[in-house]
Amino acid sequence: MRAALDAGITTFDTADVYAGTLAEESLGRALKGERREGLEVLTKVFAPSGPGRNDLGLSRKHIRESIDGSLRRLGMDYVDVYQAHRFDVSTPLEETMEALADVVHQGKAHYIGVSEWTADQLRRGHALARELRIPLVSNQAQYSALWRVPEAEVMPVCEELGIGQLVWSPLAQGVLTGKYLPGGQWPEGSRATDSNDGSDLLAGWLTDDVLGRVRQLGPIAADLGLSTAQLALAWVLRHPNVSAAVIGASRPEQITDNARAVDVQLDTGVLTAIDAVLSPVVSRDAAATGESSPTDPGWRLA
Repeated sequence: MRAALDAGITTFDTADVYAGTLAEESLGRALKGERREGLEVLTKVFAPSGPGRNDLGLSRKHIRESIDGSLRRLGMDYVDVYQAHRFDVSTPLEETMEALADVVHQGKAHYIGVSEWTADQLRRGHALARELRIPLVSNQAQYSALWRVPEAEVMPVCEELGIGQLVWSPLAQGVLTGKYLPGGQWPEGSRATDSNDGSDLLAGWLTDDVLGRVRQLGPIAADLGLSTAQLALAWVLRHPNVSAAVIGASRPEQITDNARAVDVQLDTGVLTAIDAVLSPVVSRDAAATGESSPTDPGWRLA
């Protein structure tokens, strides 16, 4: 956290579900004493945050209780953006948006955002937000040089509506750092070796074809004086609808290194070269966005 602040990073994203609510407590402790006006703190609501049937989803009850819990754990009076972590098919959208409007009107959040909503869901949510006079400003979507799913439908709609992308997994769970080599021997302590840290998300990318192609990005990055990770982050940030890329780190030097990507400009020749290398293994299916949210109306009782 100190390395992030020293690098000029002032936006911090968390969620009540991360580490069973402990991530919010940790973030609050780390930012204690910092000038609140100089920070942008984002958290989310949707996923199970407790054992009961009311401890999940986007119902009025859960949203109202969850924002108070998040603020208590963060040790803050408000968050800058309160995000619907997924779309809830079990709750009328009108109920969800009215509850989020209450959060804003009560001064507990300045703005609202969503995560992994489809183009149609974004349109409907944005229309209701305008009726309720609250600012829906962001969509948090997975996006990277390997995962280009939002480009077909979500990004065009967001550009039209004035909604920015806060993209997650811009390094494809670390694959685009180049640290995973073909052959199946993963670095000790990496995400691929940790069943509790998203290794399931990596499975589709840990193939010799994908990893071999990522290795080919190394010379392209080196010609620009960049690491492969910096090249991948610069690729994401070059999109006009991307407001920020959410990065995580296990060591302070990773933050310092990744932050340098902000000032990198990639010309058309470099972008073409990246596409030529990765195109055969890129995921582009727009339907994958909708598949990220539970679609069974009975999921609450699972």
